[in-house]
Amino acid sequence: MSLLGSLRPKWGATGYRKRVGRGTGSGLGGTAGKGHKGQKARAGGRVRWGFEGGQTPLMRRLPKFGFSNVAFANEYDVFNVGQLEKLGSTITPETLKKAGLLRTDKVKILGNGQLKKAVTVKAHKFSAKAKEAIEKAGGKAEVIA
Repeated sequence: MSLLGSLRPKWGATGYRKRVGRGTGSGLGGTAGKGHKGQKARAGGRVRWGFEGGQTPLMRRLPKFGFSNVAFANEYDVFNVGQLEKLGSTITPETLKKAGLLRTDKVKILGNGQLKKAVTVKAHKFSAKAKEAIEKAGGKAEVIA
């Protein structure tokens, strides 16, 4: 059983501390491993992260990407009045989903096209023209909350 006080790193795992600027015999004398002159050879001579000597840095040359606020956007599947006639007499988001026409959960009806028969439409939003066209044909436009 070994005692905690006798634990040592494996031989060769640790080396000597670099002692720079202590003569040519040490291997790091003279310029102390900093090369000859230049900004990085000076005291405190480091450039900030990402600095490329005045050239436009890589971080600014590349396009931005990342977070997009799409998750919070209110997206509606849009249908025109002209399309509703083919779908039956009562149209709800459920009937549209069964027909495979719905991508999102919300439906908006626009007033493009003509309606010849009375249709009851339940949707989240209607344009003024769409509401007018549905009621003109003898149907109902009900807003879902």
